[in-house]
Amino acid sequence: MRKPAFKDATQEIINFHASDTSGYPIPGLPAFDSTSVVDGQRILEILHPLPPTSTGRAFTMHKRVLGAWDKGDPGTVLHTEQSLVEDVSGVCYARIQIWSFFVNQGHWGGERGPAIHSFDPPSDAKPDASVAYQTSPETPLLYRLNGDYNPLHATPEPGSKMGFGGVINHGLIAWNMSALAVLTTFGGSQAKNLKLFQARFAAPVMPGDKLVVEMWRMGGLDEEGWEEVRFVARVEGGKVALKSGRALVRCVESRGEKRETGTIAAPKQCKL
Repeated sequence: MRKPAFKDATQEIINFHASDTSGYPIPGLPAFDSTSVVDGQRILEILHPLPPTSTGRAFTMHKRVLGAWDKGDPGTVLHTEQSLVEDVSGVCYARIQIWSFFVNQGHWGGERGPAIHSFDPPSDAKPDASVAYQTSPETPLLYRLNGDYNPLHATPEPGSKMGFGGVINHGLIAWNMSALAVLTTFGGSQAKNLKLFQARFAAPVMPGDKLVVEMWRMGGLDEEGWEEVRFVARVEGGKVALKSGRALVRCVESRGEKRETGTIAAPKQCKL
């Protein structure tokens, strides 16, 4: 398994794209250029609560390719899955599916791929809750401290080349802000109350934009007591940044409570 393109704890200066594995050659596919890739969609499944410490235990992140779709002029969609597995027990704690979009890298003769199901909010109902987060010019620089040193989020040249007009926030900033909004609004800020979280990336959020997350409780519970919450994240007064937002939550707050926040926090065996 190759090391991912993250700085981790090293004090060395790294070349992000030289160590990036997202475009690593896959048998039967062309080698994609990782300097022009953005998030398309992510689905996170929490299969078992994470232990508070990994001391005395070993975990491995398993990655596999589920599909690659040729979209022609727009580019290529690469669908991968990553699973966090405890080595000894074989228990899969979490699984995330990622659709990466390689901009302007299509026309290699592949299939266009299946349509992706949409989870739109009710068109005839107001949101049950709305939460706003104010970003700043420093937001992507602070997020880089997580280890994601993609220059797309620090210098204007990559974003200009890809048609974004300069530096953009990491897509996962909006994704994570939306997860925080859902969990704090309906799940009592308890990680155990979130089972699934997903969204499609529709447009970039620029540093300094205010992100507004609108949420709808869909009603009804499954056999385990999980309720579906749908959401949309948009730049205040403008474009939709995340669409087809969906979460499975064990709700602990009453329906209809409005919230507004300020500036920018039984195990299953894994089928590998």
